[in-house]
Amino acid sequence: MSEIPFYAQQGNECGLFEHAFDQQLPLLIKGPTGCGKTRFVEHMAARLQRPLVTVSCHDDLSASDLVGRFLIGNGSTQWSDGPLARAVRLGAICYLDEVVEARKDTTVVLHPLADDRRILPIERTGEQLQAPPEFMLVISYNPGYQNLLKGLKPSTRQRFVALSLGYPNAEVELAIVQKETGLPQAQAQQLVQLAKALRSLTDQDLEETASTRLLVSAGRLVASGLSMRQACHAAIVDALTDDATTAQALDEVMRALFGDAA
Repeated sequence: MSEIPFYAQQGNECGLFEHAFDQQLPLLIKGPTGCGKTRFVEHMAARLQRPLVTVSCHDDLSASDLVGRFLIGNGSTQWSDGPLARAVRLGAICYLDEVVEARKDTTVVLHPLADDRRILPIERTGEQLQAPPEFMLVISYNPGYQNLLKGLKPSTRQRFVALSLGYPNAEVELAIVQKETGLPQAQAQQLVQLAKALRSLTDQDLEETASTRLLVSAGRLVASGLSMRQACHAAIVDALTDDATTAQALDEVMRALFGDAA
């Protein structure tokens, strides 16, 4: 059995995932960038001892990319499964990360798989794949990115059990940073305090704020010998903004917390 990836539970999300899996219900995970959605799915797949097929969705993702297509090789045409069809055949957990980034016509292919039918029609071959009990469909997106052009249609959303994740509370986030970076508690605590300060900012034009993922990246740089100020500037400030004025404001927050010597 492979090692189960570390995941610090925020509430009862692990229990909800297990119940959804047992009842053959698809799951929708909502949460901001870097809050641990992907790690959570990796953790649960290992915990349930199921293979995991992950698809990072994007603007050009087509139904054929998910389901499969005919390929020409060695003078013949052969069918090649896409990741979704492969996951159904394997009885795997299929995770579509940031599903709203995919084209609208692509998500429609999920409908018969996400309702009571649990089938994946492959129109080009005439095959209808019946999902085994072990198959689970999981999708995620960041509600902060939603707009009229990039949203999940009600006809898709209402086929899923929904789970909302946020950034963990300070105690859990401290445990995550220490576990993932190996930093002593005092330095990990500084990073968590910085995240709290940056997340409370309302006067800066930031699309995203300091995520747990960015804290871990900064912590790893510190653990490798970089100063706290340099690590946080590289892994957090410059990752959050390209605007010089905004970057300077974020640096001022760091200076207030760490001082000039950090």
